[in-house]
Amino acid sequence: MAKTAFPMPAARRVLRDVPQQELHELAKGMATARTTSYGAVNVTTIVLSRSARSTYIVADDPDSYPHQAFDRDEWERISALQDAFIADQEMIQVDGFIGNDPEHRVAARLFIEARNANIAGMQDVLFFDGAEGEAIEPELVVIYTPNLPAPGYPDDRLIAVDLDRMVTRVFNSDYFGESKKGGLRMWNKLVFDRGGLALHAGCKVIPTAAGDRVGLTVGLSGTGKTTTTFTRQNGSLPVQDDFVAWWPDGTVSATEAGCFAKTYALNTKDEPVIHGAVTRPGAYLENVSMNDAGEIDFYDQNYTKNGRAVFSFSDIEAADAADLVRAHFLLVLNRNENVIPAVAKLEGPQAAAFFMLGETTGTSAGGKDEEGKFLRVPGTNPFFPMSHDLQGNRFLELLAANPIDVYLLNTGRVGGPESDERSLKVRIPHSSAIVKGIAENTIEWEDDPDFGYKVAARVPGIDEAEQMILQPRLLYAEQGRGDEYARWVQRLKGERSEYLSKYPSLTRAIVESVG
Repeated sequence: MAKTAFPMPAARRVLRDVPQQELHELAKGMATARTTSYGAVNVTTIVLSRSARSTYIVADDPDSYPHQAFDRDEWERISALQDAFIADQEMIQVDGFIGNDPEHRVAARLFIEARNANIAGMQDVLFFDGAEGEAIEPELVVIYTPNLPAPGYPDDRLIAVDLDRMVTRVFNSDYFGESKKGGLRMWNKLVFDRGGLALHAGCKVIPTAAGDRVGLTVGLSGTGKTTTTFTRQNGSLPVQDDFVAWWPDGTVSATEAGCFAKTYALNTKDEPVIHGAVTRPGAYLENVSMNDAGEIDFYDQNYTKNGRAVFSFSDIEAADAADLVRAHFLLVLNRNENVIPAVAKLEGPQAAAFFMLGETTGTSAGGKDEEGKFLRVPGTNPFFPMSHDLQGNRFLELLAANPIDVYLLNTGRVGGPESDERSLKVRIPHSSAIVKGIAENTIEWEDDPDFGYKVAARVPGIDEAEQMILQPRLLYAEQGRGDEYARWVQRLKGERSEYLSKYPSLTRAIVESVG
């Protein structure tokens, strides 16, 4: 059911229903834009990643809210400031849907300054279209003024979120991620309120002899979620890159008609599908290095490692999101470098626990505050706008009612950091072989005596010499590092129990499963 229509701010001029080709041309005309040798637009932005320090949620009692918050009076003040600015601006209005399942799709709107047409174009690619001539009355609205500072907030930047009205106001950021996440953050709450759970997950369909298998990959941005989703096993096809809803009846539904992919180190060998899509004329690039001839260098990180690109699923071979019904397995990504195996099988409360722990190493997608640091982000979803224990409890409820297989997938290293020559890298072909083995049910499992989950005895497609990425305990023992391994086991058990205990409403069985 749509909410009461939100009164949009009055503007000097509003461009509505702008065709994608025209949005692309408007983006090419921006002062900060250049055209690649492939004909795509490449915009250089001032803001290079999402601005977590500048994100505030409206709350009746800001001091007790589980996220950074301010009160309704401040919301009204900043709203008036933004509305006054918009009165003198030319704006672009982009309407569409988050999701294409008729039962679960959510109408959404972006209202943004026309001089930042690339953001409008990128969002238009990600929104699903309605039927021809269909009037769209938005349930979610993002009002976006990249050129209006918000004095008094970190970096004079503000992302203000009103979950009652389902409106997000963005000030002084020209990074597209604030538009994309602005809508999806509010959508997270809508899904939860309707009995489901928003999963920060990619989705793919893998053909097997036993039939198609649908897999979800939950992971923090930049930890391999997109790569895992697009890497092909048995001719698998991607369905979604970033968010999927898991509903009370066990069904899953998609959110976006395209992909917002990281481009650093993109190459034709490891990620041919994404590389091909990014080098098409209709793509939108953001902060990707290129020379005066328009030639792209995906390995140049002098400006940022968080180069990005948006492309449509219609530009690649992909499965139809409308055909999604249920998922068969879920992977929880963990980019680690010590005693986490390349894959572990999780069951019951322990699956909910590792989902809640959201352990990984931060990347440039989260900005300098996160890059390279060990993080715990519940659900690997920094966009869930309510108390995080709700995520863990809902996950366990849905898993009990609609059982699926859950796995922990390490996309980092085993045995130490890259600087330690004794360590082993979990490479993309290793992860691909694991996903194939999960889909085909060909992995041999055995109990891990230390952490209680199941580890792989062997995985078809991983050479014998590399099998120790599957059981770190054996690697440390062979290298005479058994005491070091034991210290890691005790440390992680203690830290995990302490971390989960911070959430007083979290189901006790979840907390106890990691001790």
